[in-house]
Amino acid sequence: MSIQQETEVLVVGGGQAGVAMSEHLTRAGVPHLVLERGRIAERWRTGRWDSLVMNGPAWHDRFPGMEHLDADPDSFVPHERVAEYFEAYARKFDEPIVCGVEVTSVERDEGRPGFHVETTQGPVDARYVVAATGPFQVPSVPPIVPTNAPVHQMHSSDYRNPDELPAGGVLVVGSGSSGVQIADELHRSGRDVWLAVSDHERMPRTYRGLDYCWWLGVLGIWEDPTAPKGRDVQHPALAVSGAYGGHTIDFRELADSGIHLVGRVGGYEDGAVRFEPGLLETIERGDAGYLRLLDQADAFIERNGMDLPEEPEARAFGSMPAEVLDPVDQLDLAAAGVTTIIWATGFHVDYSWIHLDIFDEQGRPVHDHGVSAEPGVYFLGLPWLSGKGSSFIWGVWHDAKYIADQIMIQRNYVHYSDPAAHRATPGADASNTSTERVASR
Repeated sequence: MSIQQETEVLVVGGGQAGVAMSEHLTRAGVPHLVLERGRIAERWRTGRWDSLVMNGPAWHDRFPGMEHLDADPDSFVPHERVAEYFEAYARKFDEPIVCGVEVTSVERDEGRPGFHVETTQGPVDARYVVAATGPFQVPSVPPIVPTNAPVHQMHSSDYRNPDELPAGGVLVVGSGSSGVQIADELHRSGRDVWLAVSDHERMPRTYRGLDYCWWLGVLGIWEDPTAPKGRDVQHPALAVSGAYGGHTIDFRELADSGIHLVGRVGGYEDGAVRFEPGLLETIERGDAGYLRLLDQADAFIERNGMDLPEEPEARAFGSMPAEVLDPVDQLDLAAAGVTTIIWATGFHVDYSWIHLDIFDEQGRPVHDHGVSAEPGVYFLGLPWLSGKGSSFIWGVWHDAKYIADQIMIQRNYVHYSDPAAHRATPGADASNTSTERVASR
């Protein structure tokens, strides 16, 4: 399959960010091409465990232009159907997405505006480049337990189901949504499970009859532009679940069910994992944030005169488990029968294919709302790109609209300065798009 050798905007990545970007560019009549190394929404297809469902209800976790097909608005859609949703969305807008093509380098063009892009199917020159590869690029595994240690280790992105793991107990490291849901599934399958609890944002699944997604929306929290200090902001560690019909995550209930709670992993020596102190304080911080949200919701209800049922039981916590009040400081893996460690510790980005001086010392892009210091290069799909919701489905759609608007502003200036373009009808070149549309159809 060949690709066009020149385009106005090249979008790298055909996941939710690339699909959103292409919609806005299509609506604006901007010639563009989207390159995806796998299939549309590949991460939703193959980078998730088998039983994963969306953490937000179907009415919320979608783009404005289309509802989820054959899904109850309050249900939690399975991950494979999310991938199908984005594929159908791309078809709806006839998006110029070419699958099976990887971008290997981006450099400034010499002697002309724009960028020279190398791909696995030949070069492409583009006036603008949007890096829409998202936040889930390279699994982040802390170098704590040696790879040659006598225990099976894997990142949460490689976990599929309990049957694929060696027999024995499991230590799950990380207590965001992925870590908690995997730990719960493993425990329900009959495994002994230890959960290393890290900082998290604990949310009520529903409060006073409304989903937490609704509350974060009306309270303006999704648009909060300030990333939490002292945390890894590669992905907000929201502890919430859509599994089993959706429920609020309570670490006391997890302990009561038989999951062993331990502190953050701090080291490893002679077959034993060491845990840091502060487990109680970590859980209490999560509880405090949970209660703050309930307070904000109550104030919103009163201020707006809403008639919603009281829910005092939402503030009723059970007693703190003894293992939290007096936590273990280390775990001998062999003695405890632990044969697997699952690192639910997030991801970090890899933009080594972009050969431009627009990154900090950690390799993260320096940008303002996705607009980089290099004119013509944009980033999309990253956490906190513009606010708390940026890496989520609905948030990336709005961020993509902003970036499309920035591209249109620059196009208008270029159009004015080019006499030939100035004489042409604006948007007349909109048909100059890739002949290969939505190649995965």
